[in-house]
Amino acid sequence: MNIGLVIIGDEILSGRRKDRHLEKSIDISHARGLKIEWVNYLPDSPELLRKTFERTLGSEDTVFSFGGIGATPDDYTRQSVADALGLDIVVHPEAKQEIENQFGVDAYPNRIKMGMFPEGSRIIPNEFNRIPGFSIQHHHFLPGFPSMAWAMMEWVLDNEYAVHHVVDRDIERSILILDVPESTLIPLMDACLDKYPGCKVFSLPTLTAERLRRVELGVKGRQEVVDEAFICLQKMVNRLDCEWSELPPRL
Repeated sequence: MNIGLVIIGDEILSGRRKDRHLEKSIDISHARGLKIEWVNYLPDSPELLRKTFERTLGSEDTVFSFGGIGATPDDYTRQSVADALGLDIVVHPEAKQEIENQFGVDAYPNRIKMGMFPEGSRIIPNEFNRIPGFSIQHHHFLPGFPSMAWAMMEWVLDNEYAVHHVVDRDIERSILILDVPESTLIPLMDACLDKYPGCKVFSLPTLTAERLRRVELGVKGRQEVVDEAFICLQKMVNRLDCEWSELPPRL
């Protein structure tokens, strides 16, 4: 199951607001043994949104889109999705009921627009203010407000994708190596991969303000394989006669 994110808003790309959706989406996914494969940041542009959703709807990826489903003139997501699929925008009966129950006569003329989705959509419940998001095919469209969106993402993952949740999750184990060029570690990484093809080996080099070299070297995969590969990696690093320390495991 490949999960992608589309995060929409001029205010994010201009720097007026900081995105919080990516970090939280990673946490939500990891809690279920899932991971985010890609993320796209997009402006409030109907044409660019349409082209993006034409492409992603043509893939098999599960996509969560944040933002652009309000009732103001710069909320283009609903129409862009409809255009990408060649569908009409219609008032969803369940969304209409939710919005009317929450706002009564004040649902008209503007709030009811937030219940207009591409024909054939499914609603995503919103416990915060009862204005739902919507799903169509394997795409799920959420508001930009974190207080609403994150619980809605959890609801989708738990109700539509529970079968994909992974109990035996991947684990990542690594060490921090001081003052060793990354190129020196390549033969070690190759040897580890040859011996343990069921895991991934990675290196993340950094240069401190004092121009000291540091490399995080690690392995990730199923725990039973990672534990053995990690011991092997540590033994090979010990032969380099360098300073290193073990970092906490990560899921």
